[in-house]
Amino acid sequence: MQIKRTIAASIKNHLFRGKAIIIYGPRRVGKTTLVRALLDQISASSIYLNADEPHVAERLTNRSSGELWSFIGPHRIVVIDEAQRIENVGITIKLLVDTCPDLQVIATGSSSFDLANKISEPLTGRAIEYSLYPLSLEEINSGVRPITGVSPFEPYLIHGSYPETVTRTAPKETITAIARNYLYKDVLLFQAIRKSELLAKLLTALALQIGNEVSYTELSRTLEVDKLTVERYISLLEAAFVIFHLRPYSRNMRQTLNRKRKIYFWDLGIRNAVIDNFNPLSMRSDAGALWENFSVAQMIIADKNHRHDARYFFWRSYRGAEIDLIKESGGTLQTFECKWGKKSSKIPSEWKREYPTVSHTTLSPDTLLSHTISA
Repeated sequence: MQIKRTIAASIKNHLFRGKAIIIYGPRRVGKTTLVRALLDQISASSIYLNADEPHVAERLTNRSSGELWSFIGPHRIVVIDEAQRIENVGITIKLLVDTCPDLQVIATGSSSFDLANKISEPLTGRAIEYSLYPLSLEEINSGVRPITGVSPFEPYLIHGSYPETVTRTAPKETITAIARNYLYKDVLLFQAIRKSELLAKLLTALALQIGNEVSYTELSRTLEVDKLTVERYISLLEAAFVIFHLRPYSRNMRQTLNRKRKIYFWDLGIRNAVIDNFNPLSMRSDAGALWENFSVAQMIIADKNHRHDARYFFWRSYRGAEIDLIKESGGTLQTFECKWGKKSSKIPSEWKREYPTVSHTTLSPDTLLSHTISA
C-alpha cells in the first residue's frame, strides 16, 4: 500500500533549486519508500546509492569531484541512502552541489547525531532538511483508513504507527522485529558505545514513566551509573528518533534547565515492545499515559510535517496542578490537556490567574484528529 507522506509535496517543490535535500528519520520509517515514490513522479534520470553497502561508502568517501562524477555518471538525481555511513559526507555532497548546480542530491540518514555533525558545517546554506516520523494521523486518515470514534485509535496506542505495522496483518511481530533489529543499531555504532544492556534498562525505565516527570539523578541511581552517562544516552536516543522530551514552562526559561523533564516515545509500538506489553487497552492500567504520549507526539509531528515553527513544554505548579502540553508559536501560547475517553478538562486556576487570555483545548479521541490535520 502506497501511503502519501505529508512532507513529500514540500520536498518536491524544493527539487532542482541548487540545494541538497536531507531527510532524517529512524530506520524502517519509510524514508527510502518516500524517495522512490518521488523519483517515480520525476522524469529525470536518477541513481540510488545505499551507503550501508561498503563498496558504495568507499566510492563516496574522500573523493575528488572528478572521481565522484565518474561514479555517478550522467544522472540528474543522486540519492544517497544511510549517508551517515560515509566519512566526511558533508564535503562529498558539497562538492556535488557546487560543481553541478543542475544535479539534485537527496541524502537520507537514520542517525541525526552523526549525519548532522558531518553535514552541518560543509553544507551551510546548501541544504534543506526534513525529518520523517512514524505515520501521522493525517497520513493514516487519508491514506490507510478513515478515523472515527474512539476504538480506531487503539491499534496505534498498542502497536504504533510505523508504516509496516499499520499496513501488515501481524503488527506485534512487525514492531517487535523493528525494535529488536534496528532500535539500538545506530546508537551502538556511535562513539564506540557497546552497553546495549544499559540502553535496554534505561529505555525500560523511561517507558514506565511516560506522562511523569523524569529525574536524571534518580535514573542514575536506579541504573547504577553516573548522571552524565544517563544524560548522554538519553541525548543519543533522542537523536536516533526513539524518544523526545518536554521541558517545564516558565517565564524565565533559564530556571527550567536543571528541572525535571517529561520524556515520551515517538512511537508507542516501540515503547510497548521495550516492556513487552501488547495487551489491549481493556487489560491495561496505562491507557491514560498512552493517550497522553500519543497525543503529544502527534501534535508535534503534525507541526513538523507542515514545517510550522513551534516550541513545546509542559507545566506543573508547586501544588501539583498540571498542563500536559503548551505550544509556543509566533509569541502566542496555547495549552492542551490529553483526556482518554469523554472527559473534559479545565485549565488550572494558578495558570489562569497568570495567563488569563491563553486558549485551552482538550485533546480527546473526538478532537485530536481535527487538531492534527489543521496544524
